[in-house]
Amino acid sequence: MQKRTNLMAVVFALVVLLVGTSSVFAQVQVTDCMACHNDTTVITGKKTAMSESMHGIGESYGRGTRAGCAGCHSGGAFSAMVAAGLTPDTVEVGDPEPTRQSCRACHQVHTGYTVADWALETTAPVAIYALEGVIYDGGKGNLCVNCHQPRRAIAEADPNGIISVTSTHWGPHHGPQSTMLLGLAGAGDVIGFPSAHAMLVRDTCVTCHIGQDDSHTFEAVMSACVVCHSDAEDFDINGVQTEVEALIAQVGELLVAKGLIDEEGHPVVGDYPAAEASALWNYIFIVFEDGSLGVHNPGYTKALLEAALVALQ
Repeated sequence: MQKRTNLMAVVFALVVLLVGTSSVFAQVQVTDCMACHNDTTVITGKKTAMSESMHGIGESYGRGTRAGCAGCHSGGAFSAMVAAGLTPDTVEVGDPEPTRQSCRACHQVHTGYTVADWALETTAPVAIYALEGVIYDGGKGNLCVNCHQPRRAIAEADPNGIISVTSTHWGPHHGPQSTMLLGLAGAGDVIGFPSAHAMLVRDTCVTCHIGQDDSHTFEAVMSACVVCHSDAEDFDINGVQTEVEALIAQVGELLVAKGLIDEEGHPVVGDYPAAEASALWNYIFIVFEDGSLGVHNPGYTKALLEAALVALQ
């Protein structure tokens, strides 16, 4: 009798569980799941690529425990930030269990239990919060720009024409590629303009860093370049990267000679004339933060470096 009672209790519990979850799974069929969970590499291939990407390796996700870092350093916090309509600077709490960026950070995984779950979390235009009134609208690339934007603009000079370099992490912060594409966020009097990559490339970041083959290493893909640059063999198209590398070397030597950066490239804390501080800002912006060696915006990159040479010579 006791065994029968226990069995009935188990059956009843299962019925309650099924009824309680029926609103979620009622329309889900096995064939829906198999659209993704099958014997192809549709998931495993992307996970393998992700494991080689900067989004999928390293320890920077650990910074997601802090409120000011969580929105971009933790994959789970990024999803929560987007869902709440927040920007990285308005996230108020850290993620107690931060994660690396994974499928769930960018895609609507297991919301409809169909292939529609591959949809991006958001593609809405993005306000560049460090620059008043600037909106980035680059299609699917808008998802990326929620984080790939500067955290700050350079401070105004004081009445004596001095700008203070306040820490060894001074600068626009990591990942300001969006504003480089737009020709913005550099320091000084250089006037920039959006590059062809910002104006003509549909879906911007996604077109060039994922491409038609859905690469998830997020390295730029040559197949995207040759659509416009048919004779390109590498990313040094028209010698832009070679030219920018030479300018970077010259500016770097002058910054070291003047004591604005150390031998390892870190800013030296101190008070500097605005022109020299601007040269340092732009060096950091181009070399350590944008990282494209001019590809994102050749004209603006070269103009910033050439202005830096004038200021430091």
